[in-house]
Amino acid sequence: MPLPSGSSPLTLPDAPRRAERPLAGVTLLAVEDSRFTCDALRLLCQRNGARLRRAETLAAAQAHLRLYRPDALLIDLGLPDGRGETLIAALAPRAFRPALIALSGEPDARDAALAAGADAFLAKPLPGPAGFESLLLTLLTGRSPAPGPDNPLADPDPLALQDDLRHAVDLLGRRDAGYVAGFVQGIARSAQDSALEQAAHHLRRTGTGAADLHALLTARLARGSGPLIAPRAVG
Repeated sequence: MPLPSGSSPLTLPDAPRRAERPLAGVTLLAVEDSRFTCDALRLLCQRNGARLRRAETLAAAQAHLRLYRPDALLIDLGLPDGRGETLIAALAPRAFRPALIALSGEPDARDAALAAGADAFLAKPLPGPAGFESLLLTLLTGRSPAPGPDNPLADPDPLALQDDLRHAVDLLGRRDAGYVAGFVQGIARSAQDSALEQAAHHLRRTGTGAADLHALLTARLARGSGPLIAPRAVG
């Protein structure tokens, strides 16, 4: 049966307008060992239209950069094979390089990250979509966009948080206490778990309290399918 005049055999939805996906075409590399943080970044990129790749270590990031050229790097400062400042310092002097954004669960790490050459510093938990978009567009275009509504995202995958907590339990006693404490502090801040954050901070500062941190991590994992993420404040 012939189609009516002016009809099309296939109707597709309109492509999203660029205003709705302001980071369309932008590629980001997250150098991050936390699955929970990476899932939060995935949700941010999904909302804004950016593409995201992940490297869990400095070595993996360097291998990636030999093959690909992302527009921006989001670099956690505490990584399994070294400090993120090392990668920042190596990339910062290059004439043609990605934007360099340092990530950390340690707010006092800001000065060291910027001194190494980072263009910006984000303390965990990560900002909402509007703040994330504004930072990236400012760094990539040199222009600050008009502020927009910062509608909340869905929470990152709680199974990713469980994996991070389980990984931290496995690391305690086998890895440097400072690295493990920094890893836990980052996921605790992202999960809004103040007791876990304080225990990790104590271990990082004093080198003591590993047993207390282990007990808290085990208690969080024992919740099983119960909520691991604090409920969002309303209002």
